[in-house]
Amino acid sequence: MTKEKVNPNTVTGPFLGVIFGANGDLTKRKLIPALFSLARDGLLSRDFAILGVSLKEMTDQQYREKVASDMQELAPDLFTPELQQFFEERLYYLSGDFTTAETFGKLHARVETISKKHHTQGNAFFYLATAPGFFGPIVHSLGDAGFTRENENGWRRVIIEKPFGRDLTTARALNADIQSVLSEDQIYRIDHYLGKETVQNIAVLRFANGMFQPAWSNLFIDHVQISVTETLGVEHRGGYYDQAGALRDMVPNHIFQLLTLVGMEMPLSFGPEDMRNEQVKVLHAIHPPKPGDVASEVIRGQYAAGSLDGESRVAYCDEHAVDKKSTTETFVALKLQIENQRWAGVPFYLRTGKRLAKRLTEIVIAFKKPPFTPFRETAIDPLEPNQLIIRIQPNEGISMRFGTKVPGTLLKMDAVDMDFCYADHFGRTPATGYDRLLYDCLRGEATLFRRADMVEAGWRAVETVQEAWAADDRSLCSYPAGSWGPAEAEELLARDGRQWKVYE
Repeated sequence: MTKEKVNPNTVTGPFLGVIFGANGDLTKRKLIPALFSLARDGLLSRDFAILGVSLKEMTDQQYREKVASDMQELAPDLFTPELQQFFEERLYYLSGDFTTAETFGKLHARVETISKKHHTQGNAFFYLATAPGFFGPIVHSLGDAGFTRENENGWRRVIIEKPFGRDLTTARALNADIQSVLSEDQIYRIDHYLGKETVQNIAVLRFANGMFQPAWSNLFIDHVQISVTETLGVEHRGGYYDQAGALRDMVPNHIFQLLTLVGMEMPLSFGPEDMRNEQVKVLHAIHPPKPGDVASEVIRGQYAAGSLDGESRVAYCDEHAVDKKSTTETFVALKLQIENQRWAGVPFYLRTGKRLAKRLTEIVIAFKKPPFTPFRETAIDPLEPNQLIIRIQPNEGISMRFGTKVPGTLLKMDAVDMDFCYADHFGRTPATGYDRLLYDCLRGEATLFRRADMVEAGWRAVETVQEAWAADDRSLCSYPAGSWGPAEAEELLARDGRQWKVYE
């Protein structure tokens, strides 16, 4: 499916992909385009098929027409006549209720027929693009129907979306529930952030470059900032979001994954167990705020009415499907310490929120100021600390901020940026991450998927915060839509003599 020569060793083997929630937004916007992207690059075996399962009544042909319409709208560059035909021959649909044995009986018959037609050799993945309440029941139904049994001729894998639990107790229960049916190496807990090019590049940046490796510790680094901010509100997800909030939605998964890649020790290899062993050590080393410190070290906010991009925006409590008296946070900022030799004394400041001034995901490594400089007697402003900025979205890339002399007779200094952008250098915009993760699952490569102990360690790190908020929700701050969040989030750093990176 590509004009370039493809190494046959990089092409996936035969498989059948079963997507539960095939009529949903995730499948439409992420999963189907990711499969088209893999096919365009010649990475999919010709012996494969996709079977979508959802409640809505639809024929195979109607589903193919829906996919064609969605692709024309969302990814027209991928929707070539060749790829359209390629997928139409391999797309199928089954209508059914995920909670009934009848659906899995019909699924068994369809899988048998499709697998024989497309020579999938017994290999199959099952993607749970559904509400979290269906995760356990679907896995058990797959087990009861015999879909999870592997043999020497075929593999079976289950991909599970976030949120994986609501807290440590429910995450443990869900792990135990699905592990009663599946082995750990069959479970692929997906976090699409880990599929992004720049996220994967963090390890390469750290461990493949001699200029960074020696400086990556408390000897040279003053603090670390991780920001995941959105301009969007809750949109059509008000019902879900009001039960989740910013902490559950983003911190134990997305943000902690970024934190582990910044904080981990060098693994023995980039293999799945070596990488994840080092990542989970970081999560275990996080020192959660003590119950009495939650109010001062964790800021929770909710957006009020405001203006963004010249348009008025309603308050969170006025959004569709949100409780008018909701105390759910749409913003959280927190200060964490990693208690090990490398990071002792280096604060990690994390923040995420909705309806903020700018959409971005960035990691800022702020270095310490030099202990001595010869510029004390010169009429120049204080030197800004050096920064290494890892941009994950938008405009994926890496910047270095350092001081330099301004041209001229007098000695003046200014901070400048040396910038690398993926799209400019490689001539191609990085994908969403789902294509890489689907590809890895098809090849049995689990490095970029979360292990059970990683999930539980992430929830454990925020357990005291959740408990403190459950006992007292008076800590909720307000911030206007279009701002950078509550003033208290600025004070969180100001107390330590620091500030969040300033954006124009």
